[in-house]
Amino acid sequence: MLKGVPKILSPELLKILSEMGHGDEIVIADGNFPSENYGNRVVRADGHGGAEILDAVLSMIPLDTYADCNFMLMQVVPGDRVKPTIWEDYKKIANEKDGHVKLGSLERFAFYERAKQAYAVIATGESAIYANIILKKGVIQ
Repeated sequence: MLKGVPKILSPELLKILSEMGHGDEIVIADGNFPSENYGNRVVRADGHGGAEILDAVLSMIPLDTYADCNFMLMQVVPGDRVKPTIWEDYKKIANEKDGHVKLGSLERFAFYERAKQAYAVIATGESAIYANIILKKGVIQ
């Protein structure tokens, strides 16, 4: 056990966050995301929501201040009549944990392709739709 580490972060996820370098990306995926199809490394966080995982991850890593976009949401598919309320929770957490949020979004299939290149995918049990995000890791100072 370590001091100051959120208990929600498994040893496997801590290892992955430690291995990541500046500019590497990590996906926090909702329960509907095809994590095993798109993730090079998949860490299971079943039973945990996206917001609590985001809060814990951002307590360990900063966002990339050099990137044009360091916090990417999956866009709503045209024709879907939903407004993902979890996005406001995500933005609030990110702004509280890291003052350098540069928000962006990607079309669904572009998001999937970007996820293939990510260092890892965290597969949560989040039930909110469009609750997938990609974070770009910054420099630890």
